[in-house]
Amino acid sequence: MVGGMTADPSSTGTESAPVLLSDAGDGVTVLTLNLPDRRNAMTEAMTVAWTEALAAIRADPAVRCVVVTGAGRAFCAGGDLSWIGEVPDMTVPQIRDRMLRFYRSWLAISELEVPTIAAVNGAAVGAGLALALACDLRFATPEAKLAAPFTALGMHPGMASTWLLPQVAGMTVARDLLLTGRTVAGTEALGLGLVNGLCAAEDLEREVLATARTIARHAPVATRLTKAALRGTGHASIADALQWESLAQATTMAGEDLQEGLAAQRERRAPRFTGS
Repeated sequence: MVGGMTADPSSTGTESAPVLLSDAGDGVTVLTLNLPDRRNAMTEAMTVAWTEALAAIRADPAVRCVVVTGAGRAFCAGGDLSWIGEVPDMTVPQIRDRMLRFYRSWLAISELEVPTIAAVNGAAVGAGLALALACDLRFATPEAKLAAPFTALGMHPGMASTWLLPQVAGMTVARDLLLTGRTVAGTEALGLGLVNGLCAAEDLEREVLATARTIARHAPVATRLTKAALRGTGHASIADALQWESLAQATTMAGEDLQEGLAAQRERRAPRFTGS
């Protein structure tokens, strides 16, 4: 078991790699942050491995859904800040450039065309919480701890937290969590809208993979276009939605997957979508 997800023998890398990429079958890929002794803090080595893993996913047309989780008892403890004391003479522009590279590397998960699910198996703190929020769906255990304690550490929030939190849970919740820095457990996180569902720790793998496989079974072109339509805060107006949908729906109506879906419905069988 890796971070609550069963690693497939075809996984790239080794068990000591900072990010594990595994094929869960049925079009589902699992990304596991794999520094359990450091609560999966985002080190420089992990950031490089993460970037490489995302590139591999983009290059694989068989991937239809991605699950992100953490090895051990934490999802992600956030950014590794040990470098700050090592380079006390860095200027504001130098720190800014470094942080922008870091943010963009990790938030590239939101740019994947396929849906993404965060399996929050433990603490998701700071940038770790932002990573979960950048996924399309989130499931957590009741014991998971979610927090954005940036100001309590003496820093401004980062990794788009001031955009992601209002987008996911609303401005009232964002102000609460970002200004107080308080920790919320999984049950409260569900009530606040930070996560889509709760799963007992022993059920997290099964339930998240079941959701991922449901998504992966659906028509891939239609699914990708739907994700694109819902990106960010969605369309600016109903007129914009109609413009998008008239083209996106027409694109899928002209494809073979719709014919397969209709045939499967008539024949009372599972459809076999090919992405065409």
